[in-house]
Amino acid sequence: MPRALLSVYDKTDLVKFASALVALGWDLVASGGTEKVLREADLPLQSVSQLTGMPEMLGGRVKTLHPAIHAGILVRDIPGDYETLSEFGYAPINMVVCNLYPFQDTVARKGVTLQDALEEIDIGGVALLRAAAKNFLNVAVVCDVNDYAKIIAELKATAQVDIATRRNLAVKAFAHTRDYDTAIHAFLSTDFVPSLTADTLPDHLSIGMHQVDTLRYGENPHQVAAYYSRQPDQAPLGATLLSGKQLSYNNILDTDAAWRAVSSFEQPTVVIVKHLTPTGIATAESLTEAYPLALASDPVSAYGGVIAVNRSIDDDFVAALGSLFVEVIAAPDFSPTAQATLSEKRKNCRLLKIPQPFDGQELELRTVHHGLLVQRADTGDPEGTIYKTVTERKPTAEELTALQFAWKAVQHVKSNAIVLAKPGRTVGVGGGLPSRVDAALLAVEKAGEEAGGAVMASDAFFPFADGLEAAIEAGVTAVIQPGGSIRDAEVIEAANKAGIAMVFTGSRHFRH
Repeated sequence: MPRALLSVYDKTDLVKFASALVALGWDLVASGGTEKVLREADLPLQSVSQLTGMPEMLGGRVKTLHPAIHAGILVRDIPGDYETLSEFGYAPINMVVCNLYPFQDTVARKGVTLQDALEEIDIGGVALLRAAAKNFLNVAVVCDVNDYAKIIAELKATAQVDIATRRNLAVKAFAHTRDYDTAIHAFLSTDFVPSLTADTLPDHLSIGMHQVDTLRYGENPHQVAAYYSRQPDQAPLGATLLSGKQLSYNNILDTDAAWRAVSSFEQPTVVIVKHLTPTGIATAESLTEAYPLALASDPVSAYGGVIAVNRSIDDDFVAALGSLFVEVIAAPDFSPTAQATLSEKRKNCRLLKIPQPFDGQELELRTVHHGLLVQRADTGDPEGTIYKTVTERKPTAEELTALQFAWKAVQHVKSNAIVLAKPGRTVGVGGGLPSRVDAALLAVEKAGEEAGGAVMASDAFFPFADGLEAAIEAGVTAVIQPGGSIRDAEVIEAANKAGIAMVFTGSRHFRH
């Protein structure tokens, strides 16, 4: 008769599955807590100790690491294998049912100690899974309780687990052990070894991701897409979807961009994003006051965009939204009545509750041909940055306030990035263009009459004076930029000639 070895931490539906195997004529072998549960259910079985002739050792840490187990799992239908097995009195094991100690859950607990974590590192279970997965041509390996029903159905239909199913189960088992080892490596390499400094990156990068949301499609309908998270039960962006349709691929990207931007402001702030670039950013005493200012920056492009705010949304803010079509509204929270109103009147709008602001702690990854680019997130000017006025005229107090706001806003615009602003609000945004002068012209066009008396921020230096001159002609009175061009003198001369103020930061903020 076929034999199944069962050794599981997660005992969901264990008795039901094992009972079905027994009813189909399978012999059971079990160990530890699994054996105890099955015996209490009065199921016939052989213990691992009976099979190996050896007791469990070292508090149960050594029980399945024995030739009677692993030879039975690894035996193949080739000359000599079965003879060798019989010579030692062993028999094949046709199915391995195993899942692992919850290492990820343990290390996620606050205050977990190194010893606590080490105790949850499974050795025998990983060896069982790898051995069975390696030999999937002959053995079914089961690590997910959600596969129990399918396996029983196939056994009832054909008395065997289909080869395609066995291969899929093996893939899942290797993914299970991969994620497990990745979690262990990540924990030990960050929590109990000297931390990497802000200007270093790890030599080896462990990325254990779980598919948690299958998306309708990617950027376009013909592209397959899904959302992956470091935690198996964590929704996109760590958010709670309170209302509206499922997030799309593009929704997630735009919301991430908006959330990063709004998280960099301390005052009540509204950010409107379309296609990864802010169309308007504004701060005020309340979200209700900030919203119309952000919208006015580019009311045409705001249609169908994403709104992110850094305060709880109330009824006044909902009323201020008016009739603007919005794909997503993201906030730390929503008042019960605001949520109810939005859910009722904007059924297709996704309401996202995101409790944690973006902190830039995770590494940024981007795929390229045959590899990954890895960098630390840009969360603003590096420590020790000193601003320097390089023109004859210094900015006024009001201009300086506007410049500081514009400098923070421009860091979230795609390069080449130009932002025109007045205190607490953008009035024109130009970005994502290969020419900086074109970005300046676009920002000026978006600002219209508001360009008069505005300030300008540029995410990188002006290679020529033409971009600055376009802003001067529109009425800009002060500029903030990194500096560092070989033509800085030419740009400064143009600013002095026009009588405007210009500040160099020495810090660039490209966002490709």
